[in-house]
Amino acid sequence: MPWWFFKHGGGSEPAPGDESMPAAGELISGPLRERGPAAESTLPYPLPLPKDMREIDRLDLQHYALRAVLRANYLAPVSKPRRILDAGCGTGLWAYELCQEFPQALVVGLDIEQIKQATSPPANFRFVRANLLDGLPFANDSFDFVHQRLMALSLPITCWPVLVRDLARVTAPGGWIELVEGGPDVAPAGPATQEVFTLIGQYLASRGLDGHGTIAHSLGSYLEDAGLSAIQQHVVAVPMGEWGGPLGRLVALDLRETFVALSERVSQRFQIPREAFEALLQTMQRECNELHTSYHFSVAYGQKR
Repeated sequence: MPWWFFKHGGGSEPAPGDESMPAAGELISGPLRERGPAAESTLPYPLPLPKDMREIDRLDLQHYALRAVLRANYLAPVSKPRRILDAGCGTGLWAYELCQEFPQALVVGLDIEQIKQATSPPANFRFVRANLLDGLPFANDSFDFVHQRLMALSLPITCWPVLVRDLARVTAPGGWIELVEGGPDVAPAGPATQEVFTLIGQYLASRGLDGHGTIAHSLGSYLEDAGLSAIQQHVVAVPMGEWGGPLGRLVALDLRETFVALSERVSQRFQIPREAFEALLQTMQRECNELHTSYHFSVAYGQKR
């Protein structure tokens, strides 16, 4: 693989298993925000970074839930990709499974935090530590499949059009981009459920994040504005609670863990006792089972001309 795949300037290809990659801030021109170190304190991401064991467990759980929802790891009609990018790879589970599905492909996982590995990564996996807000540290037309999911809690809403154009920049002609996001769309929603999602939405909006589901509804538009074609967008309703069996339990547990992780900050923001907010979560859980509430994900994909 040529050196320019990982760097716009000089460099060398990493050996298998070598995770020493150049920092994004050293590589990219035209970043999405002012150049500078991506200090955790300046990031809008309100959840623990994936070095916290509880957050690692939640992200792994989220992966299994989404795979069960979609009955696959992706929906785009991908065929024999040579290079795959998972932007915001979290714990790396999705990327590892793509390594197994496409052993001939190089799969690159990018995240702001180093993956915590219980076992050695697949031989065809590479990890790049970088901040998406600094721009992608890859040359144009580098990947045949670019995947990004559930980053609305990580990235300011104003950066999304530029970010998706950058994803398109590194996608090779004929390659595919797939985006997956959730939002506050739950139905039917009882009073406690509505209150929880309203509080969470207001808190996210106060941090410059998407508190109203705008991103999930706009995925296809972002891909179109980035110049992609053959765009498809699907809304997938999934059960939220014990009533939905194993899948419903997974989805409910993932959402509950997300809200619990946010509870201290939400409580401080709105001057609500944390115990009261957590009691509201318990009431929401009962409502979802009684009303057979569903949560909605949006999946959009498109092809670069």
